[in-house]
Amino acid sequence: MKAVFIVFNQTNTERVEYMFDRLGIRGFTWWENVQGRGTETGEPRQGTHTWPEMNSAALTVIPDEKVDTLLEKVQKLDDIHKEVGVRAFVWDIIKTA
Repeated sequence: MKAVFIVFNQTNTERVEYMFDRLGIRGFTWWENVQGRGTETGEPRQGTHTWPEMNSAALTVIPDEKVDTLLEKVQKLDDIHKEVGVRAFVWDIIKTA
């Protein structure tokens, strides 16, 4: 199993929810009002007068065989909406309880 952490501009909220539904990803944890800035070209998302936009983040734990498909969908979303950005990060899950 893998944990996939996705950080995205809040304008992509419905698209990320739709992506999860289409891929049959039922379980996830969602955070709203996440602040940050992209590594290379991303503008800050801080909810301030200067940088008013905000991010959200979602964490899901899925079977290994769903990871590549999810990452492909995330990349496609980023390609379509480059100006708002979306990133995904994957970790191995060793144990759960």
